[in-house]
This record gives sequence, C-alpha cells and structure tokens, in this order.
Amino acid sequence: MKKAFAILTILGVFTLGMTSNVYAQDAEATAETVQVDSAAAVTADIEAPIVTEVETEGGIHKALKTKFIEGGAGFMALVAFCLIFGLALTIERILYLNLASTNTKKLLAEIEDAFAKGGVDAAMEVCRNTRGPVASIFFQGLSRYDEGIEVVEKSVTSYGGVQLGLLEKNLSWISLFIALAPMLGFMGTVIGMIQAFDEIQQAGDISATIVAGGIKVALLTTVFGLVVAIILQIFYNYILSIIDNLVNEMEDSSISLLDIIVKYAKK
Repeated sequence: MKKAFAILTILGVFTLGMTSNVYAQDAEATAETVQVDSAAAVTADIEAPIVTEVETEGGIHKALKTKFIEGGAGFMALVAFCLIFGLALTIERILYLNLASTNTKKLLAEIEDAFAKGGVDAAMEVCRNTRGPVASIFFQGLSRYDEGIEVVEKSVTSYGGVQLGLLEKNLSWISLFIALAPMLGFMGTVIGMIQAFDEIQQAGDISATIVAGGIKVALLTTVFGLVVAIILQIFYNYILSIIDNLVNEMEDSSISLLDIIVKYAKK
C-alpha cells in the first residue's frame, strides 16, 4: 500500500500537464478538419474533454515514461534510485517498528502475575517469550534483580539506549536520500540551463524552440527530485512518530517495572 501510494503520488504530478497537452492537440485538430456553426462548435467543446480523459487514462504510464526520458537519463535515473532505495528502507523500518510494538499494559500484568506465582525466573520467562524492545529491556532489568534496585534501574536505562539505537537504524540513510533527490534535480536544472545557453551561442540567435528544450529538461529533473523528497519526507516523519510513541512506552513501562520490583522486593 505504501509503495502504491508513492507511485500514485508521482503520477498525479504529471497528470494535469499531460491532460492540458491533449486538450490543446484536440482543439487544433478540430479547428482544421471540422467547419461548423457556433452551436456545433459549443457541442464539440463539451464532448472533447470526455474523449481526452479516456485517452489520458490509457496513456498515463506512457506519458510518465516519456517525461522521464525527456528529463535526461543520467540525473533522472539517479533520482529514481533515491526513490527506490529510500522506499525500500522506509518499508523495512515501518515493518520492523510495527513488529516491535507491544501491549505494555498486558505485559506488565503478566510480569506481576508471574512474580506472584513464580518469582523472578517466571517473570523473566514471560519477557523471553514476548517480542519487542520493551520485553528485552524488562529481561535485562530482571536479570539484575539480585544486585539491587539501583543496578536494575541503571541496567534498564542503559539497555533502553541500545534499543533506541536499533529503532533508529537506517534513518540516516533515509534522510540522505531526502536531501540528495532535490539536489540531483537542481543539478540537472543547472546543467539543462547551461546546455540551453550553449545551443543559443552556437545558433547565434535566441530562439524560443532552442531555449524551451533546455528549460524543459531542467524543470523535469527539478520536479522529479522534489516529488521524491516529498514522498520520502512524509514516510520519514511517520517513522519518527512511531519511534517517539515506542520510546514513551519504554520509559513509562520501565517506571512501572521498577515499581513492581520494589513492591515484591519488600516482601
């Protein structure tokens, strides 16, 4: 679903431009081949968008491929690689974080019940059979139960930092692709403008056709780079929100675990 959403986002950027081009071509063909009165012309204008919508729906993939090629294979390929690898890392992180989520209230209740029935060993067994960073932190803390509450607290804090590092794994690469995609797009823009001025210099005259070619390449690379950065940035912020929620759960549940340990240490 995430990958499909990213692809649809890219396609949406170019749908409006493709539709306007098709409308213009249809209007020119109508003016050259059909001679009708004013009433018939109005009817043709009303029916033209219906035809072009069908043509556009069938040619979106082809239009996207054409725009990609027109933007220049070099920089457009680099931008596409940023999107592919960035999405791969974001999907991996989202799956990992979803699997790392734990019902902390249920886990704490099971640990307290295990403490009451079988002591520390039973509580550790509950943590061992539960997935997620919270259960791993609890296991490390309970393993130091015999060394005192202060040692347990330090162990929980230290291992919490380790689990936070695992949660944030590969985020630096995603942020790199977010920054790199628009940079590559802007670089393609600069190169396209340089090529346009070189062609003007060789021609010895400013022609709209000559200038438009270079500017078109420049704008396409910029658009693709910005679209890729926007898509990855949305997923990046979503991942950060999941990590923040997990960290809050780890901190809150760790306090509750210490309360349970203190409660049963006094007995």
